[in-house]
Amino acid sequence: MPDNSDFELVKKFLEGDESSFNRLINKYQQKIYWHARRMTGSHLDADEVVQEVLIVIYNKLKDFQFKSSLYTWIYRITSTRSINFLNKRKFNRILSFEDTNPAETGSKEDIVEDIDLRNKLQKLDKFLQELPAKQREIFILRNVDGLSYEEISKITGKSVGGLKANYFHAFNKISEMMKNEFEE
Repeated sequence: MPDNSDFELVKKFLEGDESSFNRLINKYQQKIYWHARRMTGSHLDADEVVQEVLIVIYNKLKDFQFKSSLYTWIYRITSTRSINFLNKRKFNRILSFEDTNPAETGSKEDIVEDIDLRNKLQKLDKFLQELPAKQREIFILRNVDGLSYEEISKITGKSVGGLKANYFHAFNKISEMMKNEFEE
């Protein structure tokens, strides 16, 4: 069986083997989705970001320099696309109101569970969305994805010291928001 390392799959794809691209996507699609989901706070938004990321990967894989791991490169693309999506969404919210009704489908029990889950996710999303995008990114990469500062540095291109400072500020802001939420 041929070597299925990321580098080998990229090389095969660049030589015209489309199935190599499919294997790469199968390997990373779930990680891309969950990173985008944590960044955007929404399944539908994450799906949209994932589609954009897959298109970018397909079109830019020929430019991949093999200077970092493919995983780092993909995370950088996902982070950038997620931040761009969030900025675009903020702009669109200014122009229009979001109108959603969670009680339109499902049984009463499902509706109660959906509302409870939605409320919890909205609180978490609210806290994360109040952070500046870069702090949110570092906080998610560190706490949710469990990456080291060195890995985050490779993904973001920022110094470890700068990342630690951003993380410190993000952590303090989230802690303060949680404290204020529970005092009310």
